[in-house]
Amino acid sequence: MSQVSLCDVTKIYPNGTKAVSRLNLGVESREFMVLVGPSGCGKTTVLRMIAGLEDLTEGKIYIGKYLVNDTPPRARDVAMVFQNYALYPYLNVYENMGFGLKLRGYPVPEIEKRVKEAAAILEISSIMHRRPYELSGGERQRVAVGRAIVRKPLVFLFDEPLSNLDANLRTQMRTEIHRLHSRLRTTMIYVTHDQLEAMTLGDRIAIMNNGSILQTDLPMSLYKNPSNKFVAGFIGSPPMNFIEGSIVKKQEKLYFDEGSFQVKVSEASRQALVDYVNKKLTLGIRPEDIYDRLFVSDVPPENSLKAFLEVVESVGVESYLYLKTKRSSFIAKIPSSQKPGSNQDMELVFDMSKAHFFDKDTGRTIV
Repeated sequence: MSQVSLCDVTKIYPNGTKAVSRLNLGVESREFMVLVGPSGCGKTTVLRMIAGLEDLTEGKIYIGKYLVNDTPPRARDVAMVFQNYALYPYLNVYENMGFGLKLRGYPVPEIEKRVKEAAAILEISSIMHRRPYELSGGERQRVAVGRAIVRKPLVFLFDEPLSNLDANLRTQMRTEIHRLHSRLRTTMIYVTHDQLEAMTLGDRIAIMNNGSILQTDLPMSLYKNPSNKFVAGFIGSPPMNFIEGSIVKKQEKLYFDEGSFQVKVSEASRQALVDYVNKKLTLGIRPEDIYDRLFVSDVPPENSLKAFLEVVESVGVESYLYLKTKRSSFIAKIPSSQKPGSNQDMELVFDMSKAHFFDKDTGRTIV
């Protein structure tokens, strides 16, 4: 059995709002699982139900081999790190970290040992005498994590712990949490709306929307093989481009026809798209799979198209090109060394071997 198992879990609030709908998830021992999705998708509710802070309407939650539906939070052997740190303002760092152990009746020497061990891991031994108002955002977050570490729980639960930090500090703390998991080798479930956090931290990622899990997989498997249009658009930065069109057949070859351009379907995708000839669907292609024709050799004309370049954004070693045709708009990501001038027509190449196709009505992945 998984370390944490959710079986057909549903949460309906008294006002009739269904926050989570028949959700199933298994988190293995020592795994770092990330729940990611837009605001309001139900991911924090799932975390709070695991912690026992929210009651289930239906379903079962197991931690280890034990059913914990009716188990109070303090008896579930989990520790939760909140978005707002939740530190006691009148206690110093040492007292904040040891407070939970004190409430549970641990002897003073054991509390001191655990707090010092956690402080050394998080490199905050020098600030143990300070109170929360004397700490930076990153230091407060470390203290909140340290308070969880001293518990030595079976499962760590993180509820968007980095969302209040600036960009540079978020990057630093991502590294710290990754290092912490590698050192402690404890089961961790991490909630975020940031797909970059999810991709860099998770052993596996569960993509949520509207109270349901749409796909659970390894980070790169989600990126390369999304099960539907929502997952494809949520993972990746800039997000995948979606272009509406249809499949047409010419001399036994299949083409995606946008209306103002046509590109040839790859042989690997051909068989899956035969049934979509003359039907509407959606082409998905990532910005990094669109190239400037000037820098690509030996490309057949049937893989090229023309578009108008409206805006160029330089972001260090890469540039984002904002392009449009008569019917569509999309983004290309190219090396900054290739940076073209804006407000001009340019010839592009779609790498159709990396293209995705989605059913227009259901959004599911065709190929």
